[in-house]
Amino acid sequence: MRKRPDRAWIRTEWIESTALSPDAELVQADGRIRPWKRIMEAEGRYLRVVLLSDGRTVHNAFFDRRLTP
Repeated sequence: MRKRPDRAWIRTEWIESTALSPDAELVQADGRIRPWKRIMEAEGRYLRVVLLSDGRTVHNAFFDRRLTP
C-alpha cells in the first residue's frame, strides 16, 4: 500500500494514531474497522485506515477526499 506514489508520504505514526484514537469509526458488515482522524500536519486532511476484523492488522490507509474539514 505504501509503495503507491500517492500514499508513500503517509507516516506510520499517523496510521497508528488513527487506529488507536480515531475521531470516528465505522465497522463494516464484513467486520473490517474503518477509523479516521484529522491530521493537521497533512493540511488538515482526514486519514482513513482500514483494519481487518482483528482490530490490529492494517489493510489500507489513505486520505479520504470525501471528508472535508
